[in-house]
Amino acid sequence: MPIPDQNELEGLQRLDQQTISAVYDRYFSEVYRFVRYRLNDEHLAEDIASDVFVRLLEATKSGRGPQTNLKAWLLATASHIVTDHLRKAYRRPESELPETLPDEAPHLSQDYERIERDKHLKKAMSMLTDEQQYVVTLRFGQGYSLEETAGLMKKNVNSVKQLQFRALAALNRALGEAL
Repeated sequence: MPIPDQNELEGLQRLDQQTISAVYDRYFSEVYRFVRYRLNDEHLAEDIASDVFVRLLEATKSGRGPQTNLKAWLLATASHIVTDHLRKAYRRPESELPETLPDEAPHLSQDYERIERDKHLKKAMSMLTDEQQYVVTLRFGQGYSLEETAGLMKKNVNSVKQLQFRALAALNRALGEAL
């Protein structure tokens, strides 16, 4: 009896509409949360999560789709798109003003502090390698266990522990320098 992930992969290869819909329903929120955690932007996260599924269909049609682990393929694709977006944003930084500014002074200072904290964290995360960003996002943004993270990254648990330790140390250094 084939496992559910294998059934999904076979259905995708046949471009079965029900399977495509089921895959989207099953994985969209997880891909969205992953991207949202990395970028801290709801609208952009929705766009990128949708783009992941468009790429899934394109890759499947051309025979380059996932062969074994659909979830890992989706998250890896999302990670690549996020990395590309961050590289473009780094080369061409943009600063947006909020559409509405609150009139309440006490909240303004709290918002400013949160924005500054987020900015420092985003800058510190950008100093990590792609692999370090991926492990931090999976472990702390998505809440995956070491074993799940190791499976998604196709590494053993000890390698993930070591990568996580180095990522957190680098993040701590980067945050210390930013303050």
